[in-house]
Amino acid sequence: MTIFKRNPFGHVLFIKKVLIRVLGIISHRRYHGFNKLHIEGSEIIRDLPPNKVLFIANHQTYFADVAAMLHVFNASLKGRVDSLKNVGYIWHPKLNIYYVAAKETMKAGLLPKIFAYTGSVSIDRTWRSAGQNVKRQVKMSDISNIKKALDDGWVITFPQGTTKPFNPIRRGTAHIIKTHKPIVIPIVIDGFRRSFDKKGLLIKKKGVLQSMVIKEPLEIDYENESIDDIVTKIEYAIEQHPSFLKVIPVKELEAYKKQEQELNKKRNFWN
Repeated sequence: MTIFKRNPFGHVLFIKKVLIRVLGIISHRRYHGFNKLHIEGSEIIRDLPPNKVLFIANHQTYFADVAAMLHVFNASLKGRVDSLKNVGYIWHPKLNIYYVAAKETMKAGLLPKIFAYTGSVSIDRTWRSAGQNVKRQVKMSDISNIKKALDDGWVITFPQGTTKPFNPIRRGTAHIIKTHKPIVIPIVIDGFRRSFDKKGLLIKKKGVLQSMVIKEPLEIDYENESIDDIVTKIEYAIEQHPSFLKVIPVKELEAYKKQEQELNKKRNFWN
């Protein structure tokens, strides 16, 4: 039966649609209510093919960043121009949007597991586990799952693999780009760190102007550019190259860190 149609990861599309609707309605005011999301470049979304598109972005919270992108993508596909006005766009969402996330994050409680059903491609991080630095081999199944998601639709990834600003770009993203040759769309976000706690669930401050800038596709010579070349392009495209540090006040970064630490002490949600 059509109602039980599944995506390549075995998720029932009807259930996924219902979850996206409910979560979209609940989260809408975070971006078009007590906080505002300023959007630029959403018209680019409407011109993209249905699959083999990789979105690369800087990362500020675990969940609020992805939720905002799902809102913006679906609003754009329904004809909104840089706007989230009228949440009705979420009623028939694009169901083949995926996002790459750490497996341990998506298993840390009931709510992350629900989020995972909406489109997570969960992978084992090769450099970090349970708060400790590690070194381990990339799982071939993780690479295969990212390819599967690209073949089916759009994939969102955060090349730094962390919410800490100006951390190095993980070379795995460049390998994915060079190997699978997707259209690469850079996105730069700001304000989420001021609005939300680190997980992107608790509200830290209202009245914050968040921003999302969607850029034109990266020009990449898949055959001749090296992994290092692509890494550098990613750094500049998502404005995380060290040269951008000079425009970020150090005191502001320290203030973010202190706020997050205080909220982490108070948070019992995940226990």
